[in-house]
Amino acid sequence: MSRHGTTAAPDALTVDSLVRCFGAVRAVDGLSFTVPTGSLFALLGPNGAGKTTTVGVCEGLIRADSGTVRVLGRDPWREQSVLRPRVGVMLQAGGAHGAARAGEALRLVARCAAHPHDPGELLELVGLSAAARIPVRRLSGGQAQRLGLAMALVGRPELLFLDEPTAGMDPQARHLVWDLLRAARADGVTIVLTTHLMDEAELLADRVLIVDGGRAVAEGTPAELTGSAIRVGFVTAPGLDLAPLRAALPGTVVTETAPGRYLVSGDVPPTVATTVTTFCTDAGAPPQSLQVGPRSLDEVFLELTGREVRS
Repeated sequence: MSRHGTTAAPDALTVDSLVRCFGAVRAVDGLSFTVPTGSLFALLGPNGAGKTTTVGVCEGLIRADSGTVRVLGRDPWREQSVLRPRVGVMLQAGGAHGAARAGEALRLVARCAAHPHDPGELLELVGLSAAARIPVRRLSGGQAQRLGLAMALVGRPELLFLDEPTAGMDPQARHLVWDLLRAARADGVTIVLTTHLMDEAELLADRVLIVDGGRAVAEGTPAELTGSAIRVGFVTAPGLDLAPLRAALPGTVVTETAPGRYLVSGDVPPTVATTVTTFCTDAGAPPQSLQVGPRSLDEVFLELTGREVRS
């Protein structure tokens, strides 16, 4: 019981010691996490990290080898029929038949729900009213993604799984989708999001889990993962002698991370921007850009999972 005398809502999703193998490959290796009701949870990782397999188990599409998964308090593999009306799923590949018109596809899904949103209103919300009569196969990538989101939302799900929801979208469409997700969360919908866009996860997520090799490597709020330490990045001519800047900024680490790209980290003083600008000017190479702030989630992700491109 809470201090107000009401029972706290159970977690919408609980994953405990999940293991799933494909032959000799251990795709998910003892993964555990929980997603509180009404939160937006981002599951991040490089290709092959185990994200898709984990979500597939949670959606009831893949059977776990061991461990426990509970979706809205139920077993997603054994109780699919009970969970199906309560869970929305948006696949990156869409899901609607290519010959169906966009509006028809959404209305068909709506007819399968007990208390659906109005399909016409939802098409308008996702910016597809003008495309309602266009066959799905003729939609652009971004339009198909927005239709997929509408199909996942139309049944008023309690829990929503999203796989790369803004892939292929222009900035305007991305912001529209972000606003829709914020509104859904405000209405109490729990959202589990996978994305390769670190700025998207940093902006939207209440908590983030980074996985690699089927295991958790970091979990926390975006602020907890990025930390409070200030870092300074600047771009100027490559190959500068950094000794004068290091002498002027004791307690910091100054490196050239790539040709012409420099990073100052550590005990960064408030006057760092002025010091860096003076150093560059004295070197005859005024900075082309200068950024002062904490680490981004993108930097944290690369530090934890490496820079090697995964197939």
